[in-house]
Amino acid sequence: MTLTPLVHWAQRHEEIFLRVELTDAQNIDVQVQDNVLQFRAQGYGAKGLHEYEFSLEFLFPVKPQVRHKSTQRQVNLTVQKERRGWWERLTLQERRPVFLTPDFDRWLDESDAEMEIWEKDEKRSRLRTAKLKGEGFISLKTAFLFMYNLVQFLGFSWIFVNMTVRLFIFGRDSLYDTFHTMSDIMFFCQILASVEVLNAAFGVVRTALIPTFIQVIGRNFILFIILGSLEEMHHRPVVFFVFYLWSTIEIFRYPFYMLGCCNTEWKTLTWLRYTVWIPLYPLGVLAEAVAVIQSIPIFDETRLFRIPLPKVIGTSVSFSYVLHVYLIFMFLGLFINFRHLYKQRKKRFRTKKRKAN
Repeated sequence: MTLTPLVHWAQRHEEIFLRVELTDAQNIDVQVQDNVLQFRAQGYGAKGLHEYEFSLEFLFPVKPQVRHKSTQRQVNLTVQKERRGWWERLTLQERRPVFLTPDFDRWLDESDAEMEIWEKDEKRSRLRTAKLKGEGFISLKTAFLFMYNLVQFLGFSWIFVNMTVRLFIFGRDSLYDTFHTMSDIMFFCQILASVEVLNAAFGVVRTALIPTFIQVIGRNFILFIILGSLEEMHHRPVVFFVFYLWSTIEIFRYPFYMLGCCNTEWKTLTWLRYTVWIPLYPLGVLAEAVAVIQSIPIFDETRLFRIPLPKVIGTSVSFSYVLHVYLIFMFLGLFINFRHLYKQRKKRFRTKKRKAN
């Protein structure tokens, strides 16, 4: 009599894992045809020594090659997915077969599986770094990234320390001359920050391109267009808050990356890098929005950057209309970047959870 064994399953983005409860299995036959896995073997299962078999029709296509390994307690099967992705269930039929159950020893949800991939990549990166150190070499990429982060750290630290000292010495008066005292270094740091977009675009660092592009372009727009092009904005207190919030975030971010280049971690700095942005990033965007709003009547009055229209219409459009649209995109960018940063923080600090559908 043919019986059905108990089968446990789990998945990753590229693989399906099946664990068949058969002791001392013999004559194992595993095949995949038309996306259906057929298993047959003899061994000790729930009903003793018998021939056991089962079939599973997968939710999505899989590769026909199946790896299997028999131990004294079970048979382990590994099936490769045809296309990388996360499945909401294992089988084409919505109702799960009675003999199929989650493998809680290997079960991860989608985000945990992504974290597992990230940890493996980090481990390989550390091994490569350790190998290079053992050989006495430092890669050009590592040296470049270390120097870039060092220069940025020194630049933003200079801004932060000087603004803090001036605030204690001069009090409220320091709010009105921030642009004249700090703008040169801020211009340098923000122009140099464009390198981060190129690094993400060409794969020099493994980070998302869109959030990086949004942050760098957004800051440069505020710095060069809103603040730099309007002399009337140079004495506004909002410049102090924009510069101070930007530099506060960066004095934790860049040294974190510097230590990463050396394959070193300082837990306190790691926590600060992934935490201080929670209050400071929205406040920074709010300060930028205030700067944009304050600049709108100035652009209307000075007619700076007016957009010419065809001669048939015979007029031009004030740049302030562009700024109204920019305000909308600014808060959309806040949502995108906040979500990206939150996911980074969650990946860094999350405790692994086992759960099944």
